[in-house]
This record gives sequence, C-alpha cells and structure tokens, in this order.
Amino acid sequence: MAAVTIKNLTFSYSTEHTSLPATLKNLNLTFPSGKFSLLIGPSGTGKSTLLKLLANLYPAFRGRLETGTILYDDQSLADMQPSSISRMVALMFQDPDQQFAMDTVENEIIFALENLQVAPEQISAAVEWALEFVDITNLRHRVLSTLSGGEKQKVALAIIVAMDSDVILLDEPFASIDRGSRQFLLNRLAKLRDDAGKTIILADHNLSGYQDLVDAVFELDPAAKQITRLSDEQAENRFANFDHQLSPVKLGIPTAEENQVLHLSQLTLATPRETLVHVDSLGFAKGKITLLTGENGSGKSTLFNAITRLGHYQGQITYLADDIQKIRLKRYAMQVGLMFQDAQSQFLGITVDEELAISKKASHHPDYYTDSKITEMLTTINLSGCGDQVVYSLSEGQKKKLQLLEMLIVGSPVLLLDEPLKGLDLKSVTEVATFIATASHELGQTFIIISHQLTGLAAIVDYHLTLANQTLTYEEELK
Repeated sequence: MAAVTIKNLTFSYSTEHTSLPATLKNLNLTFPSGKFSLLIGPSGTGKSTLLKLLANLYPAFRGRLETGTILYDDQSLADMQPSSISRMVALMFQDPDQQFAMDTVENEIIFALENLQVAPEQISAAVEWALEFVDITNLRHRVLSTLSGGEKQKVALAIIVAMDSDVILLDEPFASIDRGSRQFLLNRLAKLRDDAGKTIILADHNLSGYQDLVDAVFELDPAAKQITRLSDEQAENRFANFDHQLSPVKLGIPTAEENQVLHLSQLTLATPRETLVHVDSLGFAKGKITLLTGENGSGKSTLFNAITRLGHYQGQITYLADDIQKIRLKRYAMQVGLMFQDAQSQFLGITVDEELAISKKASHHPDYYTDSKITEMLTTINLSGCGDQVVYSLSEGQKKKLQLLEMLIVGSPVLLLDEPLKGLDLKSVTEVATFIATASHELGQTFIIISHQLTGLAAIVDYHLTLANQTLTYEEELK
C-alpha cells in the first residue's frame, strides 16, 4: 500500500535540439494510498505521459523533467533502484503489443515474474492465480499474435495482477474490451483495492461503470496543464453527463430490396480450435453505416480480414454481386478498405504531413478532400500545427484520429473500421463520428464499424449487427 505524491512537477518533450511547451506544468497532487483513482481528460493532453513518469519511464527515454519530485510514500522515485521500482509500481500500456516480449500468454506472464526474481517454485501458482483472477485461463497456451485486441488487453492486465505491485497504473485498459468483460474487470480491480490494499490509478475516457467503484476522480485541464481532484459533486456531474449519452436507440433492419454492396453466402470462419462464425446468407446495405458488436474473441476482426481477403474463409463473399476471389486483388483493395485496430500498423510515412500526402495521392475524392478541407478537419480534431511531428510521437488518441482522417481521405467505396474510437475522449468521438456520417451522406461511402465504445457513435448508425453464438444477427435496438 502506497500513496503517490507529485510535487512541483513540470515536464516537456523538449530535447537538446528542440524546445516544446510543457505537457504538464507545476503539478502538485496526491493519489491516496490503497484507493482507486480515475484520471480523466481530453485525448493527447498528458495522461499517458503522467503514468509513464510515475513508472519511471520518462525522462530517461523521452523529454525532460524540468522540475519536480515523485514520491511513493516518503521515498523519492529518483532515489529508488530499478528493481525496487518494478516491485513498487506496474504500468499497463494502452497498446499491449508494446509490452509483450514472448510467444504465448503463459510464457509472457512467466517472463514478467522472472524479471521480478520471483522464486521459481512460486511462479506456477502466481500464473494460475492471475489467469483465474482475470478469467482467461482458457487463453493460457494461446499464441499472443492470434488474440483479439480485447483478449490482449486482458492478458496485459493478468500480467499486472501477477506482478503484485503495490501501485497499479492502467492506461485505457478497457478500450478494446466488450461491455460485459469491462464491468467484470472493473469489479476485479476494486477487489484488489479492497482485499490487497492496492493503490490503483486508471486513465480512461469511457466513464461508464466507475461511479460506484472509484474513490477519487482527477481531471487534467489541457489549457492549464494541471490536474485537479474533483469534488464529489463535480465527479457525479461528469458521470451523469456521460451516462446521458447511453440512451437506447431504435434502428431499422435492412430489407431484401436495399442495394447490397457486400453479401455473405454459406460463410464459415474457423480456427484450428473452433468455428467462430457461420452465416447462411447476409448482406450489408450500400451507402449505410453498420455497427458490428460482439464479445472479445468472437470473430469480428476475423470477419473483417475475410472480407478484405487478408484471412481464410469457406463459402462466398461478393462485392457488388461479383465473387471477391475473382476480382483482381489490387483493384479490390481500392474498393474495400480496412482501418486496423493498431494505428501504427497502418502508417507508412514518418511525419503527419507525409502520412497525409500518401492518403491524398490515393484519394477517390480529391475534389472533396482539398487542402483547405483537410486543414479544417485537422483543426477540428486538434491536430493542426502537427505537420512536422513524427507520427510515432503522437499520443494513442492522436494516432487514431490521424489514422481515421487518412482512411477517410482515401475514400474507399467501402470502409471497414476496426475499433476506430479506441483512446478517444467523448468530444473527439463526436467529432470523428460526424466525419464518418458526412462521408456516408455526401460521398455515398459504406461503413462497417467494429466498436465497443458506443457513446457518441449511436447517433450516426443506420444498422446494428451482433455476433453471438457463431451467428450474425441484425438488431432493432442499440443499447
């Protein structure tokens, strides 16, 4: 159990060659010992930076700590040995792939424990306990690269649990996790606090489920670059405002008379272990926005890979009535695009300007996505003035916004978006959702979206498709 105190901390990403404004300025606050603290604030304003500072990852690798001290109880982080820090504090990144080093789930947890010099005879029990605690015992022997984004986040959380550190730092730990699993894991974190006295500091944009669990809410003000602990009344207002966005939405079901841009016939998606999806006949309406939801690991991304010819399948998929296997791959790739879950996997350039130039060169709608239009969109999503910035130095939320903007500029007639809202605050979600709706209405694009984040997205959706029990079904309600 440990209190985390920050005194007079100012941090910037400046180096000896560059001078940048402070990301965090003169912070003074304490995260209470043995309590569950929620850290909120807009995308790209310093939440991840703060968590990495608390884990002693900065400024050794990036930026400059201009002033300030971080204390665990009364001990300065700067005076602690690396081995002591790793036992005191554990950090789960937004992107689990950035932390994985081994091949399988079990080996990854063992690797973390061996680095902490846990006694060999204790490792097996620690692995078993962590897997059971997060409810992923079934993933124990799975190869990490075969897991869905949500499953990877669960594995990353299991590693943190196994490490048994006094302080647990979590950066958007549920961004790719379905709602049922999210609430289960939130309750498990509260159990760690209650039963083991863990100090938990968690950054999240999705505020659902926290109201009755967290002890304190801290908000980052991007203008002042300050973090303030909210009063109980202020916190209640933040939760109420977010929950207000979650009202159920009535939707229609596509009819046989609607033009279908994609159609699945006798489609089966399977792994060596199991069948994921079987569809007798199902179509996607042209020029509409369809939301696809389902539990982690149910096969949603696998379906996207099949539609874009990146994965194997049995049966038939047609695009505008033509079997996609009979369409030249290069031509088909220009018609049906895929936005990956991991933004970095899609980047080809180094800077923001280079990335945008690649998209403009491939655009289906150059007369629509003019330089002035793109500048306007960049301003809307707070990326103006970032043209020379290296894309890999952006925050995870900024990367997602840039990635989505690039895919919209390319303007494929059909665009599949796999978790496009991961790491985005509610304001950013509303902004990019407006971009998607505009492209659908004005350019006739068809969108199919996988998302566990529904707040801010429901207003633009035409149809809701669920994947459960190996079956795809259109629903008349989104809730």
